[in-house]
This record gives sequence, structure tokens and C-alpha cells, in this order.
Amino acid sequence: MDEALAAELARMAAEDQRIRRPPKGSARMMVRRLDPKTAMEFQGIDAENANRLGQILSDHGWPGTSLVGEQGAHNAWLIAQHADHEAMVQRQALELLTDAVARGEARPRELAYLTDRVRLNEGREQVFGTQMRPDENARPVPAPIEDRERLDDRRAEVGLEPFDQYLRGFVRQFEEGQE
Repeated sequence: MDEALAAELARMAAEDQRIRRPPKGSARMMVRRLDPKTAMEFQGIDAENANRLGQILSDHGWPGTSLVGEQGAHNAWLIAQHADHEAMVQRQALELLTDAVARGEARPRELAYLTDRVRLNEGREQVFGTQMRPDENARPVPAPIEDRERLDDRRAEVGLEPFDQYLRGFVRQFEEGQE
């Protein structure tokens, strides 16, 4: 295992989550408005992390569990998931993650989330229903989903809970943030 790379991914993921963690008493990240300074910091962290992840992917391929451990592989996925403004890095991560899942080096559920994120960023419908968007009242609603009739079957295949249960969790978090 590459301890140094695992530690670097941990630092990157911690920074990713630090900026996304809402202040106590405020609404979830998805629905809260960012002040300009925080928005710039947010974009800077994501860009820096995405650029470094791109280098890691070029040097190592997907940093799977045998290279960086289970948490390290999760941290790499988290960074890829938030690399929305670096489409090439995110697309490369998706391709490498797909192969890593097939080899047992990464989690299928993480592949589902990244698949949906990339598809939406490319203007396509999501497959697994993992991504929400705020409606006009800032309530979470699912981004467009392909073949909605078989959604729960696809979700079960990758270890995700039924969609209605998942959506209820988002709605509950939104309502708690409004109190």
C-alpha cells in the first residue's frame, strides 16, 4: 500500500469536506447560498483537487483499495465526484473507476454516483437517481432520470437503497435545515 498517497488523498478529501460542511444551524450545502468569498474558495479547492487527482490517475490509474486502502479509494472517488468543472478529469476517473469496480478495487455504489454526476454534467439523464437539484423553493428534487420504471432494480444492483427512501432522506434534511 502507498501510505503517502493514501495520506495525500485523505488531506484532499478533508479539505473538500471542510468547505462543504454547512455552518451549524444553516441549511444543507445543496440549498444554502454561498457568499462570493466562500464560492471562490470552494471553486479553488475543487480545481486544485481535480488537477492533482488528474495527475494521480495518469501516474497510477484508479487509486484502488490495494494501492491506497478502502478509505483512500473512497477519498479518490469523493474528489472525482466534485470535479465538475474539470470534465476531462471526471470522465477519466469514471472510466478508470469502472475498470476498478470490475476488478474489485472500488465500490459499485461509488461508480453509480460518479456515473450519474458525469452524465448530468454532459447534459444526459442520470441512471441511478443519486443526484438532486433544488426546485424553485430550494426543496430537493431528483435531476432527470433515465428509465424511471427500472430505477430501483438498477439501484439494488449497486447496493443503493430504494429511490423513495433515498429521496425522503434528502427532504428530511431540507426540512430540518429550515427549522
